[in-house]
Amino acid sequence: MIKYKRIAVKVGSNVLTRPDGRLDVTRVSAIVDQISVLHKAGAEIILISSGAVASGRSEIKPHKKLDAVSARQLFSAVGQAKLINRYYELFREQGIACGQILTTKENFGSRSLYLNQKNCISVMLENKVIPIVNENDTTSITELMFTDNDELSGLMATMMDVDALIILSNVDGIYNGNPSDPASHVIRQILPGQQDMDDYISDQKSTLGRGGMHTKCAIAQKVAAEGIAVMIANGKKENILLDLLKKSETTICTLFVPSEKEISSVKKWIAHSEDFAKGVVYVNAGAEEALLDESKASSLLPVGISRIEGEFEEGDIVKIIGESGRTIGVGKVQYDSASARKLVGKKGHKPFIHYDYMSLD
Repeated sequence: MIKYKRIAVKVGSNVLTRPDGRLDVTRVSAIVDQISVLHKAGAEIILISSGAVASGRSEIKPHKKLDAVSARQLFSAVGQAKLINRYYELFREQGIACGQILTTKENFGSRSLYLNQKNCISVMLENKVIPIVNENDTTSITELMFTDNDELSGLMATMMDVDALIILSNVDGIYNGNPSDPASHVIRQILPGQQDMDDYISDQKSTLGRGGMHTKCAIAQKVAAEGIAVMIANGKKENILLDLLKKSETTICTLFVPSEKEISSVKKWIAHSEDFAKGVVYVNAGAEEALLDESKASSLLPVGISRIEGEFEEGDIVKIIGESGRTIGVGKVQYDSASARKLVGKKGHKPFIHYDYMSLD
């Protein structure tokens, strides 16, 4: 009996590749076998797969030294073809169709692109096709690249309203000390709102990917706060996916317990849109206090604004900064910047940001 209906599975580069950087075909096959079992049992699976750059790096040797961006573009272009072909053949042996989704961070910043992408994946799931998602490294602009595929998996999990996100790494979860220390053990459960995890997390990053456990933890906490269960587990362990979903109480992993607070799909999108903010709005102490009062829902009115920075249009995303200088949230504005500046500090006008289109930290 599978506990979750719709599941996002993120597989890291260090799970799918050998120490020499070559694709670990045996591990890829094992992941496909497990996903196939879940798929045939009725679960909807969205696979977020790293490994393209590593696959390409092992396949081609540049004729001359390349800068970081050019090398990434070259290796990902070659490696993505190799990786998706491997997935295609393995899933076909199981009688399952898969499809490739290459995306960029910009596709999450525009509401129309966001919904179009969501619709595409929804159609795939309705037709029993497994979406295989990766960043389009060949066209991504450095400044707007995902931190890594952990960030992409969090955005994808939120966008597709999954029940659970499973992040497969090369460690068993988040440890309460250095993983190499025999005295350390995996933190089995992290509750909603639990902070101060930095003391437990190593700064060491993946040798093949861009991220580390700090990123995984931050993404996991954010996604869990939106009502999605998140598990960080060791993707190199045999049958880890099946054990997580069928023997979750005994399988070693770190579970981020989902919040029971309901959040609308629009608020979820806005919560992940800080990187796309077109401007900044500073609020006074009274407005900050009202916005952060969890006992009531408050919109941001022009009277509560002290100043505005940046140029934006109606419907754009802006950051909200309190009197202390701390970012307290993001929101979708109902004025363009020129109109908003004329109303700063004034009473009797419609909300600058309505509560329904605001996400607060």
